[in-house]
Amino acid sequence: MTTAPTTYEVHGRSVARHEASIQAGNQTIPIDALWGASESSALPGPADLLASALAACMLKNLERSGALIPFSYESAEIDVRARRQDAPPKFVEFEYEIRLVTNEDERRVDMLHRNLSHYGTVYNTLAAVADVHGTIVVVKPSAEI
Repeated sequence: MTTAPTTYEVHGRSVARHEASIQAGNQTIPIDALWGASESSALPGPADLLASALAACMLKNLERSGALIPFSYESAEIDVRARRQDAPPKFVEFEYEIRLVTNEDERRVDMLHRNLSHYGTVYNTLAAVADVHGTIVVVKPSAEI
């Protein structure tokens, strides 16, 4: 039995040479859509949002895997670095580091990492066109006092 693909919709809006935003879910995300501005914006641009989508995918898949395996962890942080080339313009690499606070052993962390890379929709989409790789750094929970 084949299911229909899931559909996601966002809405974007810009005012020429001024602000721009994306409406996703029930949130409005201001974005940097200016070209050739003399000042850099503090707002995320398209590349930042793409790297953010990978981070969000991996954090969501961490929750999913935690429930399915089951896998126990206290918290997680992820940093993503996206590298692009200019000619032709495209992303060539996404590198990540996940810091995971857990008491799980190395074998189970490796199994979790495999799940994150095999079952992430954004991960797999990006991996089809660029090198996606990274590590999980285990941080042991602090002893409660």
